[in-house]
Amino acid sequence: MHAPTLDALLHQELPAARRGDTAAYGRIVTGCQNTVTAIALAITRDVAASEDIAQDAFLRAWQQLDRLKNHDSFLPWLRQITRNLARDHLRARRHGAMTGQDAELAIAIAADPAPEPGERLLITEQETVATEIIAALPEDSRETLLLYYREGQSSQQVAALLGLSDAAVRKRLSRARETVRGELLARFGEFARGTAPSAGFALVVTSALTLASPPATAAALVGLGGAAAGKSALQVLVGALGSAGFGMAGAAAGIWWGLRRNLRGALDARERAELKRSAAINACASLAFVLVVSLCAVLHIGWVPLVALTAVFFGVIFWQSAVVEPRIKARRHAHEALQDPAGAARQRKRERRLCWLGIIVGLGCGGGGLAYAVIRTGLPAF
Repeated sequence: MHAPTLDALLHQELPAARRGDTAAYGRIVTGCQNTVTAIALAITRDVAASEDIAQDAFLRAWQQLDRLKNHDSFLPWLRQITRNLARDHLRARRHGAMTGQDAELAIAIAADPAPEPGERLLITEQETVATEIIAALPEDSRETLLLYYREGQSSQQVAALLGLSDAAVRKRLSRARETVRGELLARFGEFARGTAPSAGFALVVTSALTLASPPATAAALVGLGGAAAGKSALQVLVGALGSAGFGMAGAAAGIWWGLRRNLRGALDARERAELKRSAAINACASLAFVLVVSLCAVLHIGWVPLVALTAVFFGVIFWQSAVVEPRIKARRHAHEALQDPAGAARQRKRERRLCWLGIIVGLGCGGGGLAYAVIRTGLPAF
């Protein structure tokens, strides 16, 4: 995003974001994500870690938005949060020891080495070239070069995003070109553009703001079902299909974005196939739940079958989230534990915490919405 446009975006969206508007903050994330991930990658030299750190930086900024007095200070403040988190990550990785759980995962991957040699050859070659270039440059030149390629090779744009003068950016770029051969620099440009965060990055961040995990998505669908149960028969007949379509659109979007993010780090075709199968099960469960709840509302079926159906639906989603998906990604986690024990342990802890928080929120919100609908409509037991 061009700097003048980003400045206008920040001035427009920050007031709403400070009032708790997650959609407004999501638009801010979209505008700033290239800058934040480039800074994190320049320090950590690890694409996966840089995205995790960038997400943490956006979440940290969200939690502390009330401290921001001047909208013009947001981007410099966010850059500093990112640098601090990235350096903390390096210190933790340098001094961290492999935990017992990480050791077990390492043994697992040794017994079942993941990727086929030819399958990830191109990615590995790009990462190797990028790592060599990043290691050869000072930190300030790294983030400048990464952002230069991610922002359409505009030195003025990079200068605005990093709070520098155009002359300073050009000097850093010149120093980088003197250090790196032209052919390698072109390949680094491909790497920088190819590893830039996608449109789904902002969705992941804004989902984390509201603890939206698969169980929380389930809560939204249950709430939708409760709303349908609270309508009159005529309203339901007119709106059931529309409500089902709306509910499925939301569920499908959440499942698709989650799958897309998981597939980006998949080790091989086997893991990709298993992730797609798990996502398909979630999608089928969501479709069946929304359609059957709409049918229950039309036929005025009692609350006992409705509660039983909801329990089965939550059970499927929770099982897929808390049991099946971690099993599918066990080899990937083992690979990450070998490369960065401390960082992998931190990420696993964060994933477990979000999953269980999502379960709690999902049960609370979904169960509460269903109970409200039952009480309001006075549904019979059967």
